[in-house]
Amino acid sequence: MPIHDWTSLEPGDFHHFQQGWVVNLTNALNSGLLPPESMAMTEQVTGRPIPDVVTLESRTPDEEARRADRVVIRHGRGKVVAIIEIVSPGNKDSRNSIRSFVEKAADILNQGVNLLVVDLFPPTPRDPRGIHQAIWDEFTEEPFDVPPGKVLTVASYLGGDSPTAYVEPVGVGDALPSLPIFLSASRYIPAPLEATYEQAWQVFPGLLKKIIDPTMP
Repeated sequence: MPIHDWTSLEPGDFHHFQQGWVVNLTNALNSGLLPPESMAMTEQVTGRPIPDVVTLESRTPDEEARRADRVVIRHGRGKVVAIIEIVSPGNKDSRNSIRSFVEKAADILNQGVNLLVVDLFPPTPRDPRGIHQAIWDEFTEEPFDVPPGKVLTVASYLGGDSPTAYVEPVGVGDALPSLPIFLSASRYIPAPLEATYEQAWQVFPGLLKKIIDPTMP
């Protein structure tokens, strides 16, 4: 399924889609993609910057769906090994918002936790060269050139003292790539982004779908 142009909707509309997508990602990972000693859980993003001390609370499915902001992958019920972040308009709507997102991403990587970032929104004055460059500037002065028409980003990071980045620039109309979700320096699984995006789209309100694509019946 091609990536849609989400800039035509209100931020809250995408947040609704984002929460469904996050739950679908979690379910896909727990349905056989992850090794048996690992598990994925949805988690609400809070002000706490250190992911491996965030407590997993017991939640009902309805509560989990309402609070689903990102996916956290743990080894058992202990150490966080990877986090999936889907960027929302609110992460980029002010200098403080983008700074907070970038700093938390850098904190995650500096702790040795792996990270997958999906940004389906074009660069803003706060991230003029895209979200990856904003994150990467925390570690190096190496520039990243965005190909014409490919202003959206999917980036997979291997955390540690010297993080490694695997970046796939994409554009509206492209399919989502299956970049790796690193579970360790030598072990990874493909991110099921395309299939879970399509699942979330199938149950997205038809009224909002027509705003994105007026040609829909």
